[in-house]
Amino acid sequence: MEKNVLPLIQRRYIVGMPVDATSYEDATNRVRIWAQQGLSKYVCVATVNNVMESYDSPQVSRVMQQADLVTPDGMPLVWGLRRLGVKTASRVYGPDLTPIVMAMAENKQLQVGFYGGSQEVLDKLVAVARQRFPKMIVSYAFSPPFRQLTDEEDRDVVEKINAGGTQILFIGLNSPKQDIWMEQHRGRVNSVMLGVGAAFDFMAGAKPQAPRWMMRSGLEWVFRFVTEPKRLARRYLKHNPRFVALFLWQLLNGTPQKADQA
Repeated sequence: MEKNVLPLIQRRYIVGMPVDATSYEDATNRVRIWAQQGLSKYVCVATVNNVMESYDSPQVSRVMQQADLVTPDGMPLVWGLRRLGVKTASRVYGPDLTPIVMAMAENKQLQVGFYGGSQEVLDKLVAVARQRFPKMIVSYAFSPPFRQLTDEEDRDVVEKINAGGTQILFIGLNSPKQDIWMEQHRGRVNSVMLGVGAAFDFMAGAKPQAPRWMMRSGLEWVFRFVTEPKRLARRYLKHNPRFVALFLWQLLNGTPQKADQA
């Protein structure tokens, strides 16, 4: 028998950003219940990049603080949760969570939509999703232009998502762009929004994924950096060393103060 009551979840703050000790089963169950209830919610799958963007930007910090669920997408956040007392913390990786939620949506006949990616990637993603989950109802798919939408264009997007009856909306934009988009559209888009980022590219076969052993050992960032050095250089070379230093400071002295809080 399905449980429709959401259990309490352990939450910790890593360098000031909330991270929930969820699991694939727990996250999927929350998405199902919210979708069946017709709620507008958003789920962030978080990495070190999210933590550091949140640390550097008051806007991103607010977005992450207000998220309905923040999953530990990266192994450093799993280790952080464990170091902060959640010994059973496990990874909830966006590209793995995506097909799990799709399978659930197919089983429960919940309508799904896709927002993000290039048109080529989006077309391949939808084709792969329909092949893997033939009974899943795809009610919306849109590849937005690589610029900010006008107010009129944005209203049109919202109207089409809602008119199609989309209950679960996968967002495939870069982070923190996707997280900001979801926060700005909560209460307007009548869907549970999941910011799954690179899952679109991986599922469509547009980009290679790191070997599982690299994922388990926290070295996935090395693989991604080698395959996309220009795009990811700033993220990894700037953010990773600072994250290590700030989290060590947190363990020794408490959460480090931001410059605008000093």
